[in-house]
Amino acid sequence: MTFDIKPFDAAHGAEVHGVDLSKPIDNETFERIERAYNKYAVLLFRDQKINEEQHLGFSRQFGKLEVHVLDQYLHPNHPEILVVSNIKEGDRHIGIYDAGRYWHTDLSYMKRPSRGSLLYAIEVPHDDEGNPLGDTLYTSSSAAYDALPKKMRKLIDGLNAEFSLANRHAKLIADGDTEAVLSDKHQDKVPPVVHKVVRSHPITGRKSIYVNEGQTAKILGVPDDEAQDLLESLLAHVSKDEFIYRHKWHVGDVLMWDNIPTQHLAICDYELPQRRLLHRTTLKGAEPI
Repeated sequence: MTFDIKPFDAAHGAEVHGVDLSKPIDNETFERIERAYNKYAVLLFRDQKINEEQHLGFSRQFGKLEVHVLDQYLHPNHPEILVVSNIKEGDRHIGIYDAGRYWHTDLSYMKRPSRGSLLYAIEVPHDDEGNPLGDTLYTSSSAAYDALPKKMRKLIDGLNAEFSLANRHAKLIADGDTEAVLSDKHQDKVPPVVHKVVRSHPITGRKSIYVNEGQTAKILGVPDDEAQDLLESLLAHVSKDEFIYRHKWHVGDVLMWDNIPTQHLAICDYELPQRRLLHRTTLKGAEPI
């Protein structure tokens, strides 16, 4: 298969041209895609027309898939697909409706956070002039780490932080989302965990800032007042424009990202009757090193 990989004009990311994900991918093609994934962290495949089985089949080439802890949003026929949507059936949301309102990396509140995610756009909201809404921002937390002063890198390299799903829901409730109550069942399934503030990539070895706005509760090992200031400083740094790729969604986009050297944020600038529907698969990961 002949195809091209064109890097974005950003700190990370690239678009893959000439690959049809509805068809089988030979080993040579896949190996090149996998190398690009490790190198660029974010890969875009435009104009795809895939069904659930094809989405799952391509995803599984990268490793085992996760069944998301928020099981009320799983695809009814394919539990390894997480539905991301603002659509409602009666009073029930069919998918995760807030769509990643805070900077985060997927499932960092798990003992084994996900390695990566593959998101397929089925319906995309638009404004009255036809411009897509619901952009997603991806920041290179590895480029952000590299840009830190040497003194700051030395300070944070040995620190740990607490991560929790409950922290994300508490932020949503504080911001006025009355539907963001986390059930006792889900809290019991995912108690708080501790990860390093700085995470090393298991393949590239590159370091990145792993604490994030949505799921990091606090930095450990320093006084509380200093810990909060340090966390806020790191969050402000990692979200600087110079590290960010902004993705404008089109129907048929498949966007995959590496959750280790990136963080992302969904822009919620749409509401019903503007519909948004995407399917996500999630690659299982290992304990951070």
